[in-house]
Amino acid sequence: MQELIDVQFEDQSFDDQDLFEADWRNTRFVRCRYQGADLRESRTDRCVFDSCDFTAARLNLSEHTGSAFVNCSFRMTRIFRARFDECKMTGSNFEQANLSSVVVEGGDWSYVNLRMQDLSRRKFRSLRLVNADLYGCDLRKTDLRDADLSHATLAQAQLSGADLRGANLDSIDLTSFDLNGVRIDLAQAIAVASAYGAIVDPS
Repeated sequence: MQELIDVQFEDQSFDDQDLFEADWRNTRFVRCRYQGADLRESRTDRCVFDSCDFTAARLNLSEHTGSAFVNCSFRMTRIFRARFDECKMTGSNFEQANLSSVVVEGGDWSYVNLRMQDLSRRKFRSLRLVNADLYGCDLRKTDLRDADLSHATLAQAQLSGADLRGANLDSIDLTSFDLNGVRIDLAQAIAVASAYGAIVDPS
């Protein structure tokens, strides 16, 4: 099954399979398992993975374009230098995953669990991260311009040098994390001042 086009799988197990350089297009996987599978350098194009389990799989150097990984588990998965272009990752769990050098270009990463991940120096511009769990993440020098971080959890996150200009910070407690060295725009600066009890007087 190295090449798949326009097919669907449900409740299938691909655990420990050699899927190196697999090429899947417009294919749907529902509740499938890939525990320990070798998916290095695989490519997906407009595929859907719904409630799939990638625990301890290897997705190093894989490339994904317009694909959806909804409510998937990437626990302890190796995703080193993978690329996600305009992908939907809603509700997926990346607990203890290796996301070193992952490239993300747009898409929707709402409701994902990225707790304690090292995401420093990444480019997440315009990325949708609504309700994302970013607790304790290393976001130093990360580009989050125009990202949607509304309702995201940023407690204990490291943000020194991060660029938040234009980002949606609705419902975020701006007093709960260290803003030292963080780049923000004027509207955000006013919100920060107000959060600390300042009276903003434009006159």
